[in-house]
Amino acid sequence: MSKIGKKNIIIPKESSIKIEGSNLTISGPKGTTKLTINDKIFSSKLNESEFQLLPLEKKIDKKTSILWGTYRSLINNAVTGVSTGHEKILELNGVGFRANLKGEILNLQIGFSHDVNFKIPKGIKIIVEKQTIIKINGVDKDLVSKIAADLKNLKPVEPYKAKGIKERGQFVLRKEGKKK
Repeated sequence: MSKIGKKNIIIPKESSIKIEGSNLTISGPKGTTKLTINDKIFSSKLNESEFQLLPLEKKIDKKTSILWGTYRSLINNAVTGVSTGHEKILELNGVGFRANLKGEILNLQIGFSHDVNFKIPKGIKIIVEKQTIIKINGVDKDLVSKIAADLKNLKPVEPYKAKGIKERGQFVLRKEGKKK
């Protein structure tokens, strides 16, 4: 039995889930998301404020248990995304490091001889605060996390002076510099 799969998904009042065979349509104030579940393995039960995913078989093997928890997490992330949205906050640390928004392009000055231009995909909203804080918002948790990871990979945090792009709250293991 999957510990995560057994939990019910609480649906906020402003959000709704529609079930059409193996397709789930989740809608809320922030947008709409479509998911597909394997209806040969799982059935779904919908009340007014709760959604439950149940396996069809009485005896659950390891693969079904793993899929059960994964599908439940995906549906829960979609419900959270359409009701409140997902957000990642990145910080730029370093002398002269700054970010600017130019339409659909995020312009980054991160210590290279040239500016780095990052194209913002559809479904993602980026806000730049104080030129060193970047807020990434969106409905899809996977896409928000992927954009945050792509931006962090442009200039990873180095361990000596902690210069680079990092997530808020990320711990950076600092190293001691060379001694005389």
